[in-house]
Amino acid sequence: MRQILFACCTAVLLAACDGHLNFPDTTMKVGYILCTDGNVMSYEDYIKSGKEAIGVVFHLNHNGETEGDGYAVYLHDLLPEAFADSIGTSQGTSADVTAYDGNENTFALFDTGDVSSPMAKQVLDIWYYGQSAYIPSVAQMRLLYAAKNSVNHYIELCGGNPLPDEPDRCWYWTSTEVKGQETSKAWLYSLGSGAMQETPKLQGHKARPIITLNR
Repeated sequence: MRQILFACCTAVLLAACDGHLNFPDTTMKVGYILCTDGNVMSYEDYIKSGKEAIGVVFHLNHNGETEGDGYAVYLHDLLPEAFADSIGTSQGTSADVTAYDGNENTFALFDTGDVSSPMAKQVLDIWYYGQSAYIPSVAQMRLLYAAKNSVNHYIELCGGNPLPDEPDRCWYWTSTEVKGQETSKAWLYSLGSGAMQETPKLQGHKARPIITLNR
């Protein structure tokens, strides 16, 4: 009996050493799907899971420069809205075009008592899943622009709005005010060309929320 057990154990060990056992890949990758319950998985696993998608991973925090473990882009655009409903007040963003601080900027837009941000208020409507989405900063939009070709296929597969190229559709609000003109202007960003445009806050433009991933 002991010989049979030994033989069975040896066979299992040999199979493991031989690399023939298949283990699931738990490493998060660009193009993975973020689900409403917070799980992140490959598109193939997502299809089998029966879960609901809310975003697609577009950045991984390998070097510690960004927050969390990475970022996912929300599947859908927000409708065009003004950055602010009046001008003359700084809304407290960092105004730093190199900072990955969209989350802090969006909170500042919520928290400014003297002026409201119709753009930022829309984000509250997609918090019902417990996903703290926010308006990306200029620096975070640059990351999204760089990953556009890698994620658009998966955004479309999940029924979302692909990130556009067309000049009349590609401009999005960031959550970054223009340094020195914080009371009246914020930055638009083109997901078609990677260009920036300082823009009066009263203009209506769409936004594309992102979500910080913490595993």
